[in-house]
Amino acid sequence: MNNSQIYILLIYLSLFCACSKSDNSVPVPVPVISTISVADVIQPRESKLVSSFRFFINVSPVNPKDIKVNYSTKDGTALSGKDYVATSGTLTIAANKSFAFIDVSIPADSLRQAEQTFSLELSAPVNATVTGSGKATGTIQNDGTYLPTDNTGYSTPLTYPDYTLVWSDEFSGVKLDPAVWNQEIGNGANGWGNRELEYYTNSLKNSFLSSGNLIIEARKEAISGFNYSSARLTTQNKKSFKFGRIDIRAKLPVAKGMWPALWMLGTNISSVGWPACGEIDIMELVGSAPSNVKATMHWKDGAGGHASKGADYTLSSGNFSQQFHVFSMVWKKDSIRCYVDDHLTTTVTSTDAGPDNYPFNADQFFIINVATGGDWPGPPDASTPFPQQMFVDYVRVFQ
Repeated sequence: MNNSQIYILLIYLSLFCACSKSDNSVPVPVPVISTISVADVIQPRESKLVSSFRFFINVSPVNPKDIKVNYSTKDGTALSGKDYVATSGTLTIAANKSFAFIDVSIPADSLRQAEQTFSLELSAPVNATVTGSGKATGTIQNDGTYLPTDNTGYSTPLTYPDYTLVWSDEFSGVKLDPAVWNQEIGNGANGWGNRELEYYTNSLKNSFLSSGNLIIEARKEAISGFNYSSARLTTQNKKSFKFGRIDIRAKLPVAKGMWPALWMLGTNISSVGWPACGEIDIMELVGSAPSNVKATMHWKDGAGGHASKGADYTLSSGNFSQQFHVFSMVWKKDSIRCYVDDHLTTTVTSTDAGPDNYPFNADQFFIINVATGGDWPGPPDASTPFPQQMFVDYVRVFQ
């Protein structure tokens, strides 16, 4: 091989090595494609302190680069400047971080009202894409204990000839008096014997005092296996009465499936059972008949069965949710008379039951409740708005 041939061979070898090196070069990295999402927030509004709704922004998978995304709030039933503080800007999620958050301030308010909503919206992401609509809902639960109501309607006096006011609850404090009222819990036996649909609680969500009224609120919510919550208050083993005049001023819920009641049971119920103890229904309303209330006495008849006598009262106009009305009972030995706004509706005497079966010459305690559903009113339906409230202005006993 001569020198020229050797020279040409060296050139080929150098070109071959160069090609081999280029084939073994480091591959270009594939960029990470991250997605970001924002989660809904639902929480109660504080009554006295500003609170924050924290919206979490989640990243999957994490990105080796910073992610940027624009955000802004938007009104729903909640209004910016009143119910929440509007916010907007650009959020930076640091490299290799799996989440970040945006806080929205909620002013304090103790007003009991329906839930309110606003939204937080994401847009124009950098180094990521936004999943779904890029929108989250903030739901403000307004479970405060300030609930004013129109106080117009019928009233009764604080004095009557030949009577003395022996006890009353004007509900003017800040909370129920535990020395007087029990707050029963649960659904009783077979829905309190009526296949009722509510679960009674001792929560401020369901019973509280505001502006001189006791308020019992029935709510549509999942609780302990039931779909509704409410409250049932009694004075059993704390306050009981026999004879006199009783006045209860109240404004009632009237929607389909609601069953408010102001009533009494004999203090001997634990020993003799129902109906032998006697039941005095001063007022019951079936929500599908919003202008009609009933007063009924129940007792055990001579054959050991259930007997009752009562009557209805129907307003000439309007319904029982629009104004306060006074439901009264004048209770004497061997007789009970019930009234609505001092109109006599029902009279029951010992003759009706028979002297041996008449249970109403003995002590009875109070019950105030709002049932939901049951044998009598039937269930709520799509026409029934929630929450539903009963307002009780006072309970007075004169003897």
